[in-house]
Amino acid sequence: MSDQAKTRVVVASDHAALGARRTVVATLGEHDVEVVDLGPNDDSSVDYPDFARAVAERVAAGEADYGILLCGTGIGMSIAANKVPGIRAALVHDSFTAEMARRHNDANVLVLGGGVLGDRLIASIVDTWVGAPFEGGRHQRRLDKIAELETTPRG
Repeated sequence: MSDQAKTRVVVASDHAALGARRTVVATLGEHDVEVVDLGPNDDSSVDYPDFARAVAERVAAGEADYGILLCGTGIGMSIAANKVPGIRAALVHDSFTAEMARRHNDANVLVLGGGVLGDRLIASIVDTWVGAPFEGGRHQRRLDKIAELETTPRG
């Protein structure tokens, strides 16, 4: 993921993906990364945009190298996280899309649907995503165009 000695990954979910988040944290524990778990700590109802924002803002500010977000489907978290400038949140459903999100899109936030993916698949996706480097080259040109969308006035 990163050339730094210790990559920092910030993780959060909503109440619907609490168990899946625990799988993510356990899987990250098998890698040489520092994990910051922002919760929630129980299954009381929470609003996913609050957690998406907390993770995305830390990544965008450079306080974390990457983020991982989970909700029931992953859709709400990906929409919310992608509102933060500098965030490239990718909702993935398998190891191939996780690998491509890193290699081609330099996704800095991984989003998973805790209600649609099993624990073994989640662990496999996280393992793949953590190990996949950004390829750069022609893909960087495309990312530059995406970044331009964030700063170009509408209309």
